[in-house]
Amino acid sequence: MKIAIDGMGGDNAPKEIIEGVFSAIEDFQDVEFLIYGDQEKMAPYLKEHKRVTVIHCSEVIEGTDEPVRAVRRKKDASMVKMAQAVADGEADACVSAGNTGALMAAGLFIVHRIEGIDRPALATTLPTMDGVGFDMLDLGANADAKPENILQYAIMGSIYAKQVRGIENPTVGLLNIGTEDKKGNELAKQAFKLLKEQQGIHFIGNVEARELLNHAADVVVTDGFTGNMVLKTIEGIAGNIFGMLKEEFMASTKTKVAAVMMKKGLKNIKTKMDYSEYGGAPLFGLKAPVVKAHGSSKARAIYSAIRQTHIMVSHEVCPTIDSTISKEN
Repeated sequence: MKIAIDGMGGDNAPKEIIEGVFSAIEDFQDVEFLIYGDQEKMAPYLKEHKRVTVIHCSEVIEGTDEPVRAVRRKKDASMVKMAQAVADGEADACVSAGNTGALMAAGLFIVHRIEGIDRPALATTLPTMDGVGFDMLDLGANADAKPENILQYAIMGSIYAKQVRGIENPTVGLLNIGTEDKKGNELAKQAFKLLKEQQGIHFIGNVEARELLNHAADVVVTDGFTGNMVLKTIEGIAGNIFGMLKEEFMASTKTKVAAVMMKKGLKNIKTKMDYSEYGGAPLFGLKAPVVKAHGSSKARAIYSAIRQTHIMVSHEVCPTIDSTISKEN
């Protein structure tokens, strides 16, 4: 198996990206890594290894670049060359912590969609109170969606939850403003109808945002605008809560002592809420796995994204989505 890595993508590249790759090498003995990026800038962090190949790239897609224009014009960018390797069959999948919009554009224009998929969806596994987590999509690949798109999200999310996360019969919930069947706008009502009629998925009805972290469903589907808002709200609240806790615990000697006594429990809570433990955000609906790691990813998060990508390739997630969608059409 070969996994292509964007060595220059993300806030902490190339150091954390390369360290993440080398921390994954021994755990995934069947993987060869192709690292794309500026060889001079990556050199201080690279080590000789028979399963690592470095491909020099003279350009980088920055976070401030306009995504589509950057992918089309920066032909020698690490992200573009990485995606091209997948399209050419030189790699089975790719991982980047770089510009999200550009990675989606590279996935669409270079790797290409599975036939029958109208709109690919960005997905990720989010934490729950029970530590199991849930998969949510779309998280912003498409701001708008049709009912048929949301149905495809549910099918793809169910395949991923079963193949990658090992959930035998994953439950699917439609994010809505209430749990009653008739709730929501026209998109939600029409999507509900399609989901309820669909064979092969375990649709349990509408779920509310306040119940997401209580594991309301294994897979939650919505349009990209709503999904992205929910994702950023969860990230923001989690960060602020830990910030407030730190401030309170550092307020006095007494609270500092309490913090020391609670250190293990606080660490467990942080681990449950840590995105780096869950991997990246796959772009579902493409011919091969394209995985987006968080822009602020450090080595541990890159390792988790690689682990997730390895499972997706090993369990043939994209071919399974392809064959399932083909049957539906």
